[in-house]
Amino acid sequence: MYSSILFSTIIKGILIYVLALILSKLIGIKIISQMNFFDFIMGVSIGSMIAKIIIDKDHVVLSGTIALIIFTLLTIATSYLNLKSYTARRIINAKTLILIENGRIIDKNMKRLRITINELIMKLREKDVFSLEDVQFAIMESNGQLSALIKANKKPITPDDMNLKVKSLSLINDIIIDGKIIDKNLEIAGIDQNWLQSELKRKIINNIEDIFYAGIDQNKKLIISQKYPDDFNIENKFGIE
Repeated sequence: MYSSILFSTIIKGILIYVLALILSKLIGIKIISQMNFFDFIMGVSIGSMIAKIIIDKDHVVLSGTIALIIFTLLTIATSYLNLKSYTARRIINAKTLILIENGRIIDKNMKRLRITINELIMKLREKDVFSLEDVQFAIMESNGQLSALIKANKKPITPDDMNLKVKSLSLINDIIIDGKIIDKNLEIAGIDQNWLQSELKRKIINNIEDIFYAGIDQNKKLIISQKYPDDFNIENKFGIE
C-alpha cells in the first residue's frame, strides 16, 4: 500500500514538475523580477495548487491540473489586460507613493503603507543613502521597492560634470565558466581559442580548467578569476567567523 502511494506521488511529482516548467515559461519571469502584490498572490496560489495535486491521495490529479492550467491562463490574461489598459493597471497594481520630498518625510503616506521610520531608513541605507537631508524624493514603487533621487548638490561629481572624455563601457562576454570554454561567446567577441590560449600564457595560466570565470569586454580586455586550491581555507585567510 505504502509503496503504491510512494510510486504514485513520485510519478505525479515528475509530471506536475514538467507541467509547472511549461506554465512558468508561459507566464514569464515577471513573478521573479518585478513582483508586485498581484504577482506574489499568483505565485503563492500556483505553488499551493501544485503541492495539493502532488500530495493529495483522493485522485484529484485531472481536476487539479485543469484548475492549474485555467489559473495560469487567467494570470496571463490579467497580465495582458494590465499591459493594455491603464484603468486595469490602476486597479491591479499598488499605487506609487512619495515618502520623502526635499528631505521631509510625508508621514501620511507612511501611515497608508504602514511603514515605520526604521524600515524607511533601512531601505534608504540599502540605496547607500545615510541622511534624509540628501534626499530630494523617495518613492515607494508598486513592487515594494524604494526609489531615491538624491539632491543635485549631494551627488558625486561625474566625468561629464567636468567635461572629461571617458571610454564607454560594454557588456562582458562570458568566455570561460567553471573551466569550460563557451565557443559561441568566443565567436561573438571576435576571438578564437588560439588568441585566448596566447593571452592566458601571457598571464602564466597554462590550464583552462584552473579558471573559474573569464570574460572579455569590447576592448579585448580579459577579466579572469582563477579557482582556489581544494585545501584553501577562507576562514584562516580572512578571519571570518
